[in-house]
Amino acid sequence: MPYFPLHRRRALFVFFLVTGLAVASWVTRTPAIRDQLEVSLTEMGLILFSISIGAMTGILSSGKLVQKLGTKPVITAGMLMMLSGLLVLAAGLALKLVPGVAAGLMIFGLGIGVGEVALNIEGAEVERIMRKPALSTLHAGFSLGTFIGGVIGIGLSSIAFPVSWHVVLTAVVTLPPTLWAFQAIPPKVGQQTENTSPANIRMLAIWQDKQLLCIALIVLGMALAEGSATDWIPLLMVDDHGFDAAIGSMIYTGFAGMMALGRFSGDFFLARFSRAAVIRTSALLGVIGIGLVIFSHHPYIAAGAVLFWGLGTSLGFPLAISAAGDTGSNPAARVSVVATAGYVAFLVGPPLLGFLGEHFTLRYALLVVLFFVGLAFMLSPAVTPGKHQPN
Repeated sequence: MPYFPLHRRRALFVFFLVTGLAVASWVTRTPAIRDQLEVSLTEMGLILFSISIGAMTGILSSGKLVQKLGTKPVITAGMLMMLSGLLVLAAGLALKLVPGVAAGLMIFGLGIGVGEVALNIEGAEVERIMRKPALSTLHAGFSLGTFIGGVIGIGLSSIAFPVSWHVVLTAVVTLPPTLWAFQAIPPKVGQQTENTSPANIRMLAIWQDKQLLCIALIVLGMALAEGSATDWIPLLMVDDHGFDAAIGSMIYTGFAGMMALGRFSGDFFLARFSRAAVIRTSALLGVIGIGLVIFSHHPYIAAGAVLFWGLGTSLGFPLAISAAGDTGSNPAARVSVVATAGYVAFLVGPPLLGFLGEHFTLRYALLVVLFFVGLAFMLSPAVTPGKHQPN
């Protein structure tokens, strides 16, 4: 397959779509997983924390691996580890072994951590070559995947389909398109031959480039909002708002659908408004949605607010990644730094909310998320080229 930008964009969309399907395959079944393993909320938080261990390892090594090997082998390794993790997770669930489930999720998280930073670097490069927005549509692939996976999860939950078989089938079905998409990614993208320390690049970016720091905080807040929803909405709706497991999965699917809608609409809004205005409006909708979920005592208002939560947090991550790539020199390193901040928040934040939720309920643990999305609203001017340049 030729390495044409359009082919690369389609392949990246497939990778994001597959990742969304993989995430939704077990997220929508978290109430059933908890019940099958017979664990508490704190214990469930510890199980989810295994994703963070794997993901942190992958995230912290991904930038260095891309600079050494290029995006293609890193994406390949990440996607294959992610799908392998699903198979290990399925085996652990079938045997009702908590360590097996944790190991599967750790491998799953490692694959996401390794692959997703490289996918964003590749996406930013495609965006640069095509000279038009691409990352919002690519991230829409992830949201579309979680939406489709959520619909499937709802259907399978309603008939009490075994979770382990659900996860296995997801891995099997998504493998062929993943193998096809590998062919469109060229070698050596993001690879650096000069003797430059990735650690030094990150330190200089964070401590000397105030604009990049602000962009990283925007990504952190929006990714935390998305990750918290992904991990906790089904349980939040069941435990704090009184819905049954099937309705909880349905509400999460509504969140994923609004995320997809917002991201597919991103190019339309960017053609008419500035990037800063789009992120500011997006964050404001997120604050409204998360605030209503926390403070509303009417379950249907809380369920409806999840739609605002999804729409509001849909564009912050991809647009801020784009901003990181075009607001300074060495775009691959800048995207790596900001994407790392986002995926740390996406994968590490939600398990920590589980610990807070054990003491204060999940609803009030979300105050942390509300704060960071509000901070993203305040920092939105930082995504404008030429603003807040380093001293």
